Amino acid sequence: MYRASFGSFGSVQTKNSLAKTIRLLAAALLVIVAGASGAAANPKYAGFVIDAKTGKTLYASNANSLRYPASLTKMMTLYMVFEALDSGRISKKTRIRVSKNAAAEPPSKLGLKPGQTISVEQAIYALVTKSANDASTAVAEHLGGSESGFARQMTTKARALGMKRTTFRNAHGLPNSGQKTTARDMARLGLALREHFPHHYHYFSTRSFKYGKTRFGNHNRLLGTVSGVDGIKTGYTRASGFNLVSSVRKDGRSIVAVVMGGKSGASRNKHMTDLISRYLKKASRKGGGNLIAKGPATTRIVLPKKGPVPKFRDVTEVRVAMAYAKPQKTSSFPIPLDKPVVGKDALIASLNKQRSVVAPVPRPKEPVGAQADIAQTSSSTVDAVTTSSTGQPSGWVVQIGATPTRQAAEQLLAEAKAKTGGMINSAQPFTIVTHRDGEQLHRARFAGFDGKSHAWKACKALKKKGYGCWATQQ
Repeated sequence: MYRASFGSFGSVQTKNSLAKTIRLLAAALLVIVAGASGAAANPKYAGFVIDAKTGKTLYASNANSLRYPASLTKMMTLYMVFEALDSGRISKKTRIRVSKNAAAEPPSKLGLKPGQTISVEQAIYALVTKSANDASTAVAEHLGGSESGFARQMTTKARALGMKRTTFRNAHGLPNSGQKTTARDMARLGLALREHFPHHYHYFSTRSFKYGKTRFGNHNRLLGTVSGVDGIKTGYTRASGFNLVSSVRKDGRSIVAVVMGGKSGASRNKHMTDLISRYLKKASRKGGGNLIAKGPATTRIVLPKKGPVPKFRDVTEVRVAMAYAKPQKTSSFPIPLDKPVVGKDALIASLNKQRSVVAPVPRPKEPVGAQADIAQTSSSTVDAVTTSSTGQPSGWVVQIGATPTRQAAEQLLAEAKAKTGGMINSAQPFTIVTHRDGEQLHRARFAGFDGKSHAWKACKALKKKGYGCWATQQ
């Protein structure tokens, strides 16, 4: 009897335990479904998690859908700053002058005044922590000549990094209907920052920054609260919702996660924490990373407001400017963004791998408008330019670019000579026409160097002024 009763009790207990387990599973499932339906019900939401060692996608929801980046934009602004630092164009101590335009940007901001200066390193800290819009615009104007010009450089850099659906219109992320990105593209940018600038990446883990008498805390609340998180950036506008890109490294695993369109900062942070908890453990401990190839270096570009021929300033990526210039009716050789036409790789390819077809260059008709300005500058600051129709100088030469028009090449040479001075003053500027893959290009070169050492020193001087340069013997 006792045994029978014990058996009956055991049976009841087993049934109760089973029922409890079912209820718990149902509750858990309800939470998961509710969370998924909540994200799906939010039209701004997008999420993405990638294994930073292997490149494997661990989670994706609306990952390729266009979204507003808001202040995630500053990730690219900082990428461009780091690139300029590494190229020697600027140093951390370089002073950036604040324009009226930069000072007038709405918050979040440091409160910079027109005419004031801020160091590059202070600007970096301001962008990372305070997400300062005034500092962002000042940086853009310093590096790009204008914020719109800098935004074009940012877009071109995005393409070079494989961010196929990203377009930038400003350097800070304030509302602009044309400024779009995707969660997947932002993850690529996060990976690129980690991989390409490990010596600068530590800025993203800064918890606070003191400027003047004020200390600004980092908007990224996951720093110091979620184990393994070492940066990167938050963002918010009314149109974008609450955005966050997080880099996580823990126990030999590494991921980059993106949440876009959160309904509040708190819900965004919780969702990011959940993604990290769920997917970090699924990341591999093997794999070398290095998932994002470096794009070509970008320097300052200034385009005219009117006229078909752009006026270049500190241009090594002339194709970038031409991609955004008004199409020329007389040109039948458009330059696609994915084909670099200047710099070391392009020059080696054109000199060693391709048979250049040299064609005579007819003198252009009397220029008008913006063309007249360029022609006047060229004639006043450049010695008589040797073209391929009158022969090429021999010996060591240095090339600083290649453009779709001879006028643009001459302008590039003129400004390089005026800004660099020194041994470049005695160098002979010349252009040479080549046809490459159905595109007509005009190489901008200097000649007249006393051997290899002289040419290399000239290149070094040009690079200090922000120009791309490659020396070779012909």
